[in-house]
Parts: sequence; C-alpha cells; structure tokens
Amino acid sequence: MEGKNQTVLLNDNVTIPCKVPGSTPLNIKGMGVIWYRKHQADETEHKVFEMYGNHQKAFRPGASVSPAGLEKGDASLHLSGVQLRDAGEYRCEVVVTPEKAQGTVVLKVLAFAKCTLFREQATAKDDGDKYILCKASGFYPKDINITWHIWTQENPQGQKISEGITNGPAIKNEDGTFNKTSHLRLEHNVVTCQCVIRHISLPTSCKSNFFPSRIGSEMGNTWGTTDTCITVGFIGAGILMGLIVCWIRITSAPDMEEILTESEIKLDGVRQKILQVAQELFREEMH
Repeated sequence: MEGKNQTVLLNDNVTIPCKVPGSTPLNIKGMGVIWYRKHQADETEHKVFEMYGNHQKAFRPGASVSPAGLEKGDASLHLSGVQLRDAGEYRCEVVVTPEKAQGTVVLKVLAFAKCTLFREQATAKDDGDKYILCKASGFYPKDINITWHIWTQENPQGQKISEGITNGPAIKNEDGTFNKTSHLRLEHNVVTCQCVIRHISLPTSCKSNFFPSRIGSEMGNTWGTTDTCITVGFIGAGILMGLIVCWIRITSAPDMEEILTESEIKLDGVRQKILQVAQELFREEMH
C-alpha cells in the first residue's frame, strides 16, 4: 500500500486499506495496530486509531478497525462522515511479535461542485445592459474553471468568448468549501449562452444553458456521461409532462401566481434529483 492515493467525497465513508503479511488466522490478542495521519500542511503525525490486546481507542470519532477482519489479515481503517480536515497521509503500523510492518496511503477529499444559473440576475441594470450569473458552490479544492460559450444568429455553431465576463474570487465557506461566481453581459443578438464549469470533483464538465429570448426560463445542469444523460433524459421528460399539466391548469384556473409558485417548487426538487444522480454516478466511477 506504500505511496498509494485514495479519493473520497465530502461526508462519505471510506475504508483505507492495510493488509497484514503472513498466514491467517491471526491471534489478534498478541498483535497491535496503530493508524497515524499526517496533514499536508503539518509534518507531525497524529494518532487516529490504536488497537492491541483487548484495548481499542479511536482518536478520531468514527474511526475503527474490524477485529474479525484483523483475524483474516485485514487491518484497514474505516472512517465515517469524512471531512476536509481528514485529508492527509495515513500510515498503518502493524506489530505481530516479533514482526513489524507499515505502509502509507494519501487520502484526498473532494467536495462536489454544484452548478447554477440564476435567472433573476438576467434583468436590466442601471446601465441598460442585461446580465446572467453562473455560480459554482460548495466545491473543494479551490481551483475551478468557469467559461462561457454563446450561439448567435450570425454564428449558429457557437463559440467560446472572453469579453463581457466578470469573474469573482473563490469565496471560502465556513465548512472549508468554496463558492465562485461569473457574470456574463448579454448582447442583443445572443440566441443561447452556456456556462461551463470544470472541477476535479466532476466526472465531466457541468454545463448550464440560458436562452435570452426567453427571459425567465432556465434549464438544469447537464453532464456528459452516457448513464447520466439517459437518467437526465427521463427526468427531463417528467419536467415536460409537468409543464404541460401546469399549462392546462393555468389556462383554466384563476389563481395563476399560486400555480406558478407550485411549479417552481416542483422543478427545484427535480433539479436536486439530477444533482444526486450525478453524484452517485461519480462515486460509482471512483469505486
């Protein structure tokens, strides 16, 4: 296990491997296991878990080594609810008298970037221009890339642009994750604009589309993996059916504002479901 890297998403559980050499079953009463963690910014080691004889102690809440697994030569460390502070180099030290062995694993913690286009920002400001805001939130590590693409009547093939864009700094949240925003000034001839977010936590680029000709409309995030696109396609069909039902209700019901509010709430729930699907597919790819 020497020098291996392992990646886990924020708040997930993780098992860091450590195999005990020699024949099994082992007499765990006559052996010891100690796990240490060394943070990237701190060269000193800190105990995470120790076990010898009938003694077990977790220095990090939720840390454990399975006694049943240890009898079979598996001294892997289990951590529940991983946080950003859990990242670092882990060292497993196993003593089976008179033998001693050790190994290291570097654990990297990622926070999944959430991508959003804010339609309420696509309104006229004092200068008469119109803007759209793209936001990446809750991501870690800090490095992230946000770009814009537009499609115009003169260029229906689309192009990446660099003008009319204002990128904000990465703002650190209380939990250690980051948020970042990017504003795009809309030109009158833009048919479609697309915000593209790239981050190490994303299995592929996160893309959000906006249609200036339909101010007030918003399309959810899309991911490029085949499985996700299929899933999002089914969910998108559900959104379409929901909109049809809402349209029928609006044409026949007197309280349109109430119906529109209800529709927005349902659409927000669908968007959250799409995000959950993408996260689950990413976890499957890591495993």
